[in-house]
Amino acid sequence: MSTQDTPQSVISPQPQAEHLDALVIGAGVAGLYQLHRLREMGLKVRAYETGSGVGGTWYWNRYPGARFDSQAEIYQYWFSEELYKSWQPSERFPAQPETERWLNHVADTLDLKKDIQFGTRIASAHFDEAADLWRITTAAGETITAQYLLACCGMLSAPIVDRFPGQSSFKGEVLITGLWPKEPVDLKGKRVAVVGTGATGIQVIQTIAPEVGSMKVFVRTPQYIIPMQNPKYSAQDWQKWGERFHETKQRVRSTFAGFDYDFDAGPWDEKTPEERTAILERNWNDGSLALWLASFPEMFFDEAVSEEVSKFVRAKMRDRLQHRADLCELLIPQDYGFGTHRVPLENKYLEVFLQPNVEGVDCRKAPIERIVPEGIQTADGKVHEVDVIILALGFDAGSGALSRIDIRGRGGRSLKEQWSREIRSSMGLQVHGYPNLFTTGAPLAPSAALCNMTTCLQQQVDWITDCIAYARKHGKQVVEATQDFEDAWVQHHDETAAATLVVKTDSWYMGSNVEGKPRRLISYIGGVGNYNRQCDELASKGYPGFAMR
Repeated sequence: MSTQDTPQSVISPQPQAEHLDALVIGAGVAGLYQLHRLREMGLKVRAYETGSGVGGTWYWNRYPGARFDSQAEIYQYWFSEELYKSWQPSERFPAQPETERWLNHVADTLDLKKDIQFGTRIASAHFDEAADLWRITTAAGETITAQYLLACCGMLSAPIVDRFPGQSSFKGEVLITGLWPKEPVDLKGKRVAVVGTGATGIQVIQTIAPEVGSMKVFVRTPQYIIPMQNPKYSAQDWQKWGERFHETKQRVRSTFAGFDYDFDAGPWDEKTPEERTAILERNWNDGSLALWLASFPEMFFDEAVSEEVSKFVRAKMRDRLQHRADLCELLIPQDYGFGTHRVPLENKYLEVFLQPNVEGVDCRKAPIERIVPEGIQTADGKVHEVDVIILALGFDAGSGALSRIDIRGRGGRSLKEQWSREIRSSMGLQVHGYPNLFTTGAPLAPSAALCNMTTCLQQQVDWITDCIAYARKHGKQVVEATQDFEDAWVQHHDETAAATLVVKTDSWYMGSNVEGKPRRLISYIGGVGNYNRQCDELASKGYPGFAMR
């Protein structure tokens, strides 16, 4: 039996019911910072976390190869220069164990764990209109009341688990990447199937390839990739980054995607073909997400530019696949443009398919039909016999974590039911009809995707905290986004999204990976800097659009 905590297996302590000024759901990047900020205000606040430790994404996703794809120098907290300098990353893109240790270092430095209740899943939260407070219940039956409910549940924290018929019949071991066991998993010499080739699947595949006996990779949607450049960091390297703390802090808040690089090359039309290629080569060789988020923004809007950039990446991929026609057809995208899906960084992922013990299974030609006791059965009737099935199926992104809690607002309205019809929010900070519920990483903000997460999550926590402080200063007990404000934001969000090629593709960005999920770009694509300016303007004007009483 796995020792990994899961929501179904959690047994919580049963302290006496009490009232909090604020309750924070989650102890990941956002939850830790939100707890810290509200404690600074002097509020009585506690965070509730399903897992047995802090880290959020970096607690649950301990699958082989899990690591950053934001550089360590920018995947940071920015409220303390001292904290920034107190932890030295070992490399540019640290792996999961190091990142989990770093977040524990943050929690310990700020003495946060004393105000976190671990092993506790929030099951429901109902707004009591007569008392103007939230009545919250844990999975173990504990009840808490709170004036403010801060949902820091994470953007990618609701893993897709039960996708295939017959999954429970498999005689071997089924492993979910987003719920990976804490104890070591021995894959040496085993016949392994990996289902899913998104960013997570790619990390798993390239990592376990040297040790498995054989591996079958079930490919439905091939991905454009960028090869990761991951140098080690010395104390001297980190000292240099420490000296740039304030400069980098300001930079990430103003760029398109919250990184320290941006679209600075100039317009595509003003460049010669040679100049364009040189810019693409430079960003490709940087070994980061710069090719995607700092070369030419026209790739998101102009189909001709998108095709040229896509051709550039396809050629790179064909060379690495030794121009094998079968592998190029299986692994190189042709029906969507580079950057309209999440772009993974990788390390010799493509070369894995050149190994004699690795087979790619084309799920476009023969989709997975069911899981049987011996392995995976595809639509062509073939049974692929394996010992272990690894499911890297992704997440119900943006909305899933909140939808899995029974959240009910004014008049008993259900957030899950609302979002099953239409996913909407007020800048990803509140949802009309749910007073004093604030959200981070929620739909229709750049923090749902398309952003260096630490940049966007901290910005949202700061805005939320300042909004609560403003309300308290003015003697207001309740804050709620108005219907008119939310309608206007949804319209702006959709108009901004409609101008891009992203909405023309099927990906988790559009909710296409979850059956029945309403189609809408989950992340605001107007740019982090632009979003932050709009948030700052609202705050400076006294939060118009957010009714207070």
